[in-house]
Amino acid sequence: MAFSEFEQFRIEKAIDAFMKQRRPRPDIRHEFDLSAKIERQSLVLYEVRPDWQVKTEIHEYPFAKMTYVRTRNCWNIFWMRANLKWYGYEPEPSVRTIDEALRIVAEDKFACFFG
Repeated sequence: MAFSEFEQFRIEKAIDAFMKQRRPRPDIRHEFDLSAKIERQSLVLYEVRPDWQVKTEIHEYPFAKMTYVRTRNCWNIFWMRANLKWYGYEPEPSVRTIDEALRIVAEDKFACFFG
């Protein structure tokens, strides 16, 4: 089930706050940037980079995913390992709000999201 209009607005507001904090300076965004997409019940964060050989090709690399579980009213937090599979973020696998989830990703205490 998709998010309601109110939920969508709340998520977009949280994404904007996160991006203001973590997004790189405007003068280097053509080399490295961050992006976010809402995919069904999940919010996925991406690194955006040009291909190392063909600079006109842009690639998106997912590094964090937060999935809303409506029955439990919580957000599960995942990180992508080198094997390209999602794993629950063990120190704090679920939180109540998207703001909390994005705060945990931004803090990145265990270097799972930003290395």
